[in-house]
Parts: sequence; structure tokens; C-alpha cells
Amino acid sequence: MAKAFFHERRSVEQVEEGVELAPKFDERGVIPVVTTDRQTGELLMHAYMNEEALRLTIETGEAHYWSRSRQQLWRKGATSGLVQHVEDMRIDDDQDCVWLRVRVGGSGASCHVGYRSCFYRSIPVGAAAGGPLAFQEAEKTFDPKDVYGDAPNPTKL
Repeated sequence: MAKAFFHERRSVEQVEEGVELAPKFDERGVIPVVTTDRQTGELLMHAYMNEEALRLTIETGEAHYWSRSRQQLWRKGATSGLVQHVEDMRIDDDQDCVWLRVRVGGSGASCHVGYRSCFYRSIPVGAAAGGPLAFQEAEKTFDPKDVYGDAPNPTKL
């Protein structure tokens, strides 16, 4: 891992108004990432990157993430073929959150459960609060068993 790839954080001005990439990783060494579809703007997923994942994403133009549950680096689509090709990458004002705008290969899905977006259910609010989650995607884009086999679900409860 090339430590010199990112600049040291020296001042608020440098971080907020400068042209140097000086990301702020949290105490676990990760930075949150939101990923949206480049064409539609649809929110596809939220994940985390460690320093290596961020560097690889920048270098390759393909999304890499850090799995907190599995404690390992992963390239999105390495198993499924649903590679996320980064078409625009942004960092927020204090450089502690990344936004990827991507084009997804294959069927265009980004969720390991088989839906296009990881945000496929809505939570009832207001007068409907406490009601059941409502599915916003009627069908899965792919069958996870066809793609991943009988591998255990990567999400730890």
C-alpha cells in the first residue's frame, strides 16, 4: 500500500478548499461510500473503503470496498460479474465521505440479495410508522444462488 498516495491533512483550508486528496479515515481505518447509478441517479449501495480500496478504485476505475463483516478487500463484481465502473468520483467538503457514480456491468444490479439497489425496501413514516417494510422493487434482477452458489450470505447478523 502506497502511503504517499494520499496527502497528509495539514489544515482546514487544505482539506476544504485545496486540490490535494487528504481523506479522513475513521478510527477503524475506513471511510463511508455512497454509490449511485451514473445515468439515473438511483442510490445503489452504501459501503466502506479502507485506504487500499480507495487507492485501487482511483487507480483502476472499478469500485473496490472494504468488508467490515468479513474484514477483507473486495472488488465489486469479482464473483458476480456486476462490476461497478466508476464514471465520476467525488469527495465531500471535509473529505470524510466518498460518492461514486457508476455504470454497472452485467444485469446492472448492485445488491448481493439479487435486487438492483441495496435500498429495495421503504420504511413507513408518519401515520404509517411501525408498519411493515414495503418492497420498492417487485422482482430480483438475478438469482443469488445462480451467481454465488450456496455460499453463505456475506452479511453477518
